[in-house]
Amino acid sequence: MQTPGLTTSIKKLILRTAKIVVIFYILLCIALYFLQEKLIFLPEKLEKDLKYSFAIPFDERTIQTTDGKLLNGLLFKADSSKGLIFYLHGNAGSLERWGAVAGRYTKLNYDVFMLDYRGYGKSEGSIQNQQQLFEDIQTAYNEVKKEYNETNIIIIGYSIGTGLAAKLASDNHPKRLILQAPYYSLTDMMKHRFPIIPTFLLRYKIETVQYLNRSKIPTVLFHGDADKVIYYGSSVKLKTDCKTVDTLITLAGEGHNGMTDNPQYIEAIQKLLQ
Repeated sequence: MQTPGLTTSIKKLILRTAKIVVIFYILLCIALYFLQEKLIFLPEKLEKDLKYSFAIPFDERTIQTTDGKLLNGLLFKADSSKGLIFYLHGNAGSLERWGAVAGRYTKLNYDVFMLDYRGYGKSEGSIQNQQQLFEDIQTAYNEVKKEYNETNIIIIGYSIGTGLAAKLASDNHPKRLILQAPYYSLTDMMKHRFPIIPTFLLRYKIETVQYLNRSKIPTVLFHGDADKVIYYGSSVKLKTDCKTVDTLITLAGEGHNGMTDNPQYIEAIQKLLQ
């Protein structure tokens, strides 16, 4: 039988432990709220004087944002162009790495424009909020529309770029939208991966499902069923809930990275773009 003094000591220990857990949880939530940009966006910075080196002909472009920041972009040229791929890349790296993807599409006679978001590569500034990010991408899109008829523009988004691509498509009139490893929303991603964190802390919602439901653009989804970063069920839900989604192409055994080189993806994208 426990003595009254021992029972009291155990209760005090439990109470102290509970207080520590609560304080840690509160501090974690505060850190997550104020450090979201560092957790979501993982840019690689490049020197301004870096000379890109790609096997495909390209032009380096500078896009000025509404608040005067200069964003870096690359326009890759096909031998005989029948349109433009406006490509929004993932959350890590820079155009120095992502530029290698362009060859997949120039071989199919599409020019490719890629943009480094604020703070990525040679692009100035840093991402401060969701609306700023949307506005920057729209500004870049407006620039390429000066050279390409929108009926010949296809928007492609990869990973974090899928929600951005869906938003862009919903506000414009491109020919087609292609999403590689899309998320239902960042809110949904947070619920899935960190269910103990309240979603109201998330300042970047990026509600892909809402943008697709506002859009009238034919949309194709690609997703690997072994994706450990953005769970495959995200695409399944988008296919079910969004009428504009024509097709979900499941890449068997594919993870999150390297989708562009997947043989099944290559075969499917050739049919889509030819």
